[in-house]
Amino acid sequence: MSNPYKNVHPSMVECAAEAARVARGVTPARLAEPTHCPGWDVRTLVNHWVLYTSHGLEHRALRKELPEELTGRDFTADQDWAEAYAAQLDRAVAAWDDPEVWEGEVDLGMAAMPAAELASMIVKETAVHGWDVAVSTGQEFRISDGAARLVLEVVEKHGELYRQYDGFADPVAVPDDAPVFERALASSGRDPRRTARGTTAH
Repeated sequence: MSNPYKNVHPSMVECAAEAARVARGVTPARLAEPTHCPGWDVRTLVNHWVLYTSHGLEHRALRKELPEELTGRDFTADQDWAEAYAAQLDRAVAAWDDPEVWEGEVDLGMAAMPAAELASMIVKETAVHGWDVAVSTGQEFRISDGAARLVLEVVEKHGELYRQYDGFADPVAVPDDAPVFERALASSGRDPRRTARGTTAH
Protein backbone atom coordinates (compact mmCIF):
# COMPACT_ATOMS: atom_id res chain seq x y z
CA MET A 1 0.00 0.00 0.00
CA SER A 2 2.68 2.48 -1.09
CA ASN A 3 0.12 5.20 -1.84
CA PRO A 4 -3.04 4.43 0.13
CA TYR A 5 -4.98 7.34 -1.33
CA LYS A 6 -4.44 6.12 -4.89
CA ASN A 7 -4.69 2.43 -4.02
CA VAL A 8 -7.58 2.36 -1.54
CA HIS A 9 -9.76 5.39 -2.27
CA PRO A 10 -11.05 4.01 -5.61
CA SER A 11 -12.18 0.83 -3.81
CA MET A 12 -13.85 2.98 -1.17
CA VAL A 13 -15.75 4.82 -3.89
CA GLU A 14 -16.77 1.55 -5.58
CA CYS A 15 -17.88 -0.24 -2.41
CA ALA A 16 -19.84 2.80 -1.24
CA ALA A 17 -21.71 2.99 -4.53
CA GLU A 18 -22.58 -0.70 -4.37
CA ALA A 19 -23.65 -0.35 -0.73
CA ALA A 20 -26.01 2.47 -1.70
CA ARG A 21 -27.47 0.35 -4.50
CA VAL A 22 -28.09 -2.61 -2.19
CA ALA A 23 -29.59 -0.36 0.51
CA ARG A 24 -32.15 0.93 -2.00
CA GLY A 25 -33.20 -2.67 -2.61
CA VAL A 26 -34.11 -3.34 1.03
CA THR A 27 -37.90 -3.21 1.36
CA PRO A 28 -39.60 -2.23 4.65
CA ALA A 29 -41.06 -5.73 4.95
CA ARG A 30 -37.54 -7.22 5.09
CA LEU A 31 -36.38 -5.20 8.09
CA ALA A 32 -37.93 -7.49 10.71
CA GLU A 33 -36.68 -10.69 9.07
CA PRO A 34 -33.81 -12.72 10.54
CA THR A 35 -30.36 -12.78 8.95
CA HIS A 36 -27.51 -15.29 8.97
CA CYS A 37 -25.81 -13.13 11.63
CA PRO A 38 -26.75 -14.78 14.97
CA GLY A 39 -29.28 -12.71 16.89
CA TRP A 40 -29.46 -9.95 14.30
CA ASP A 41 -32.50 -9.13 12.19
CA VAL A 42 -32.15 -7.08 9.02
CA ARG A 43 -32.91 -3.84 10.88
CA THR A 44 -30.09 -4.42 13.39
CA LEU A 45 -27.67 -5.35 10.62
CA VAL A 46 -28.60 -2.33 8.51
CA ASN A 47 -28.25 0.07 11.45
CA HIS A 48 -24.77 -1.30 12.21
CA TRP A 49 -23.81 -1.02 8.53
CA VAL A 50 -25.11 2.52 8.14
CA LEU A 51 -23.53 3.78 11.37
CA TYR A 52 -20.00 2.54 10.83
CA THR A 53 -19.60 2.60 7.05
CA SER A 54 -21.00 6.09 6.44
CA HIS A 55 -21.11 8.17 9.63
CA GLY A 56 -18.15 6.35 11.14
CA LEU A 57 -16.19 6.64 7.92
CA GLU A 58 -16.68 10.41 7.75
CA HIS A 59 -15.95 10.97 11.43
CA ARG A 60 -12.69 9.01 11.19
CA ALA A 61 -11.57 11.20 8.30
CA LEU A 62 -12.39 14.32 10.32
CA ARG A 63 -10.71 12.84 13.43
CA LYS A 64 -13.94 13.18 15.41
CA GLU A 65 -15.74 10.75 17.70
CA LEU A 66 -19.16 9.44 16.76
CA PRO A 67 -21.72 11.30 18.88
CA GLU A 68 -23.93 9.23 21.16
CA GLU A 69 -26.99 10.47 19.28
CA LEU A 70 -25.81 8.57 16.22
CA THR A 71 -24.70 5.39 17.97
CA GLY A 72 -28.18 4.86 19.39
CA ARG A 73 -30.22 5.90 16.36
CA ASP A 74 -32.54 3.62 14.43
CA PHE A 75 -31.74 4.85 10.94
CA THR A 76 -34.39 2.61 9.43
CA ALA A 77 -37.14 4.50 11.29
CA ASP A 78 -36.86 7.05 8.48
CA GLN A 79 -38.66 5.67 5.43
CA ASP A 80 -36.03 7.36 3.25
CA TRP A 81 -33.13 5.86 5.18
CA ALA A 82 -31.54 4.33 2.07
CA GLU A 83 -31.34 7.71 0.33
CA ALA A 84 -30.00 9.30 3.52
CA TYR A 85 -27.39 6.52 3.70
CA ALA A 86 -26.38 7.11 0.07
CA ALA A 87 -25.97 10.84 0.75
CA GLN A 88 -23.94 10.17 3.90
CA LEU A 89 -21.74 7.72 2.02
CA ASP A 90 -21.04 10.46 -0.52
CA ARG A 91 -20.03 12.84 2.27
CA ALA A 92 -17.82 10.20 3.86
CA VAL A 93 -16.06 9.31 0.62
CA ALA A 94 -15.56 13.02 -0.11
CA ALA A 95 -13.99 13.49 3.34
CA TRP A 96 -11.32 10.94 2.37
CA ASP A 97 -10.76 12.49 -1.05
CA ASP A 98 -7.62 14.29 0.12
CA PRO A 99 -4.21 12.58 0.26
CA GLU A 100 -3.37 14.38 3.50
CA VAL A 101 -6.29 12.73 5.32
CA TRP A 102 -4.60 9.36 4.75
CA GLU A 103 -1.49 10.48 6.64
CA GLY A 104 -0.91 10.08 10.34
CA GLU A 105 -3.08 8.23 12.82
CA VAL A 106 -6.67 8.22 14.03
CA ASP A 107 -7.29 8.24 17.79
CA LEU A 108 -9.72 5.42 18.61
CA GLY A 109 -9.87 6.25 22.30
CA MET A 110 -8.12 3.17 23.67
CA ALA A 111 -5.47 3.23 20.95
CA ALA A 112 -4.47 4.90 17.70
CA MET A 113 -4.33 3.37 14.24
CA PRO A 114 -2.77 4.54 10.98
CA ALA A 115 -5.46 6.37 9.03
CA ALA A 116 -4.85 4.36 5.86
CA GLU A 117 -5.19 1.06 7.68
CA LEU A 118 -8.40 2.14 9.39
CA ALA A 119 -9.87 3.36 6.10
CA SER A 120 -9.10 -0.02 4.52
CA MET A 121 -10.84 -1.80 7.38
CA ILE A 122 -13.97 0.31 6.93
CA VAL A 123 -13.96 -0.44 3.20
CA LYS A 124 -13.89 -4.10 4.20
CA GLU A 125 -16.84 -3.53 6.54
CA THR A 126 -18.75 -1.79 3.75
CA ALA A 127 -18.30 -4.74 1.42
CA VAL A 128 -18.67 -7.63 3.87
CA HIS A 129 -21.70 -6.21 5.67
CA GLY A 130 -23.03 -5.10 2.31
CA TRP A 131 -22.93 -8.74 1.27
CA ASP A 132 -24.63 -9.70 4.54
CA VAL A 133 -27.46 -7.25 3.83
CA ALA A 134 -27.70 -8.30 0.19
CA VAL A 135 -27.91 -12.01 0.96
CA SER A 136 -30.44 -11.40 3.73
CA THR A 137 -32.71 -9.43 1.38
CA GLY A 138 -32.52 -11.53 -1.78
CA GLN A 139 -29.87 -9.44 -3.55
CA GLU A 140 -26.24 -9.70 -4.64
CA PHE A 141 -23.28 -7.53 -3.66
CA ARG A 142 -20.96 -7.15 -6.64
CA ILE A 143 -17.53 -5.52 -6.69
CA SER A 144 -14.52 -5.67 -9.00
CA ASP A 145 -11.63 -8.05 -8.41
CA GLY A 146 -9.48 -5.03 -7.55
CA ALA A 147 -11.76 -3.97 -4.69
CA ALA A 148 -12.21 -7.61 -3.67
CA ARG A 149 -8.43 -8.03 -3.41
CA LEU A 150 -8.29 -5.15 -0.94
CA VAL A 151 -11.08 -6.74 1.11
CA LEU A 152 -9.26 -10.09 1.07
CA GLU A 153 -6.00 -8.48 2.21
CA VAL A 154 -7.73 -6.78 5.14
CA VAL A 155 -9.63 -9.92 6.14
CA GLU A 156 -6.47 -12.03 6.07
CA LYS A 157 -4.42 -9.44 7.94
CA HIS A 158 -6.92 -8.79 10.73
CA GLY A 159 -8.92 -12.03 10.76
CA GLU A 160 -7.65 -13.31 14.08
CA LEU A 161 -8.33 -9.98 15.76
CA TYR A 162 -11.92 -10.00 14.49
CA ARG A 163 -12.33 -13.58 15.67
CA GLN A 164 -11.18 -12.64 19.18
CA TYR A 165 -14.15 -10.27 19.39
CA ASP A 166 -16.62 -12.65 17.71
CA GLY A 167 -16.61 -10.51 14.59
CA PHE A 168 -15.69 -13.43 12.33
CA ALA A 169 -16.50 -17.10 12.49
CA ASP A 170 -13.95 -19.76 11.53
CA PRO A 171 -12.90 -19.64 7.86
CA VAL A 172 -15.06 -21.53 5.37
CA ALA A 173 -13.30 -23.81 2.87
CA VAL A 174 -13.54 -22.73 -0.77
CA PRO A 175 -11.51 -23.77 -3.83
CA ASP A 176 -8.18 -21.99 -4.33
CA ASP A 177 -9.43 -20.74 -7.69
CA ALA A 178 -12.67 -19.30 -6.27
CA PRO A 179 -13.38 -15.66 -7.18
CA VAL A 180 -11.48 -13.16 -5.04
CA PHE A 181 -14.54 -11.78 -3.22
CA GLU A 182 -15.71 -15.31 -2.43
CA ARG A 183 -12.31 -16.05 -0.89
CA ALA A 184 -12.54 -12.87 1.18
CA LEU A 185 -16.01 -13.80 2.43
CA ALA A 186 -14.91 -17.35 3.21
CA SER A 187 -11.87 -16.11 5.11
CA SER A 188 -14.19 -13.96 7.23
CA GLY A 189 -16.26 -17.00 8.19
CA ARG A 190 -19.05 -16.47 5.68
CA ASP A 191 -20.22 -19.07 3.18
CA PRO A 192 -20.07 -17.27 -0.19
CA ARG A 193 -22.41 -19.84 -1.72
CA ARG A 194 -25.17 -18.82 0.65
CA THR A 195 -28.41 -17.78 -0.95
CA ALA A 196 -30.62 -18.54 2.05
CA ARG A 197 -30.30 -17.87 5.72
CA GLY A 198 -27.91 -19.93 7.80
CA THR A 199 -25.24 -19.03 10.29
CA THR A 200 -22.16 -16.88 10.11
CA ALA A 201 -20.61 -14.04 12.01
CA HIS A 202 -21.42 -10.36 12.40
